[in-house]
Amino acid sequence: MQQRARSAEDKARRAEDLLVAAQALAAELGGARHVTLAAVTERAGLHPSGVRRYFASKEELLLELAERGWRQWSDAVRTAIGPRGDLDPGQTAAVLSDTIAALPLFCDLLTHVPLSLEGDVDIERARRYKTNAFAAHDDIVQALARASVMTREQVGALLPAALAFAANFWQVAHPTPTLARLYEQVPLWGHIAADFAPRLSRLLAATAIGLAES
Repeated sequence: MQQRARSAEDKARRAEDLLVAAQALAAELGGARHVTLAAVTERAGLHPSGVRRYFASKEELLLELAERGWRQWSDAVRTAIGPRGDLDPGQTAAVLSDTIAALPLFCDLLTHVPLSLEGDVDIERARRYKTNAFAAHDDIVQALARASVMTREQVGALLPAALAFAANFWQVAHPTPTLARLYEQVPLWGHIAADFAPRLSRLLAATAIGLAES
């Protein structure tokens, strides 16, 4: 039994090493799309063939990071709210925009999850992701509805806007090398690439105010 416990601990530790390596590589290389299993296993110090013991595919590994991102965002929202109970629409939006902008990998993965990640894993892994993502989503809505002058319905409409803005703006702000060279040649097209957090904050605040007045 003790040996089995040690084996479970070793497996959990190695899986964590792979996740940490993937997160670091995504930050260094400019996004999750550049991460490969070979690079992840090399960074984690594992044999390339051993990764399959912990994650069936790159998609499953990245989906795990996206699931963690939901928990991190939920925790960050609750911390940012604190004991407040009178957040106006602009302040409510600021809580969402500030906390999600502080999770760049999560913002990046928000694009990849519906495009490939959750569809390219087995159904039970997809079910686990959906279950935990929706639980975190509901926790955020509940916490903000309690702390804000906005209604639960209004907060529930604001959250998808935050997700959509964050996903889209992050990708625009982190162009591929080809687009980066193009923006150097035509600066008029590339000016939005450096405007991720301010643009997210401004448009989400406008959305919150509009929802509150509707």
